[in-house]
Amino acid sequence: MAAVAAGARKIPLAARSLGEFFGVSTWYRLRIVRLRAQQPIRYLSSCGILMTRTSRVLRLTDCDSIAALQNSRTFINFTGPLTNKRKEYSERRILGYSMQNMYEVVSNVNDYKLFVPWCKKSEVISRRSGHAKAQLEVGFPPIMERYTSIVTLVRPHLVKAVCTDGKLFNHLETSWRFSPGIPGYPRTCTVDFSISFEFRSLLHSQLATVFFDEVVKQMVAAFERRAFKLYGPETRIPRELMFHEIHQT
Repeated sequence: MAAVAAGARKIPLAARSLGEFFGVSTWYRLRIVRLRAQQPIRYLSSCGILMTRTSRVLRLTDCDSIAALQNSRTFINFTGPLTNKRKEYSERRILGYSMQNMYEVVSNVNDYKLFVPWCKKSEVISRRSGHAKAQLEVGFPPIMERYTSIVTLVRPHLVKAVCTDGKLFNHLETSWRFSPGIPGYPRTCTVDFSISFEFRSLLHSQLATVFFDEVVKQMVAAFERRAFKLYGPETRIPRELMFHEIHQT
């Protein structure tokens, strides 16, 4: 690389795009980069993050300099490895509502905007037997995204949604399965909820780590609260018959 042979090169600490950010990261690893601030704040247009710049000129020639740079504060720690890993979460539990009750709550996509965490808009745009197409808009700062899902409906056993477009996700699939609950308690059901997703952008994938707990782990509870509003209190189930399992990767 001619630039390496020529010596140090000036590169802004806060890149204007994700592509520039990867360029900066490459120069960091070569440890021959100079960074000079020209303005105190830059705007990262890919996701609307303001990042600060240092006013000093640094030459990364030893490990101590790199460590000092890694300790500098930014909105998100970019010093770790950037990997676009698919995330998966599943939850199984007994609820004091019937299979039909929970199916009606989950299959009514039009109402998601009223109670699903960070769902800003939800609209079913077409229907046919056993299927629906829905447009949803989800948002948690600094991300806001609209996407289309194809929803598979099997009353009262299954509601499955697969994202078919959108700039945010490479993959997004949610599944709700309802099966009989506790024998002798007809107004109970077993709920199996699972979600898997992968962001298109490595930057958004890092943000997902921050917001994963905030969004995914509140899903089942949000639908349970919706069932309470529509159908009243749950059937009381003896504690020794309850179970609640969670798996996350």
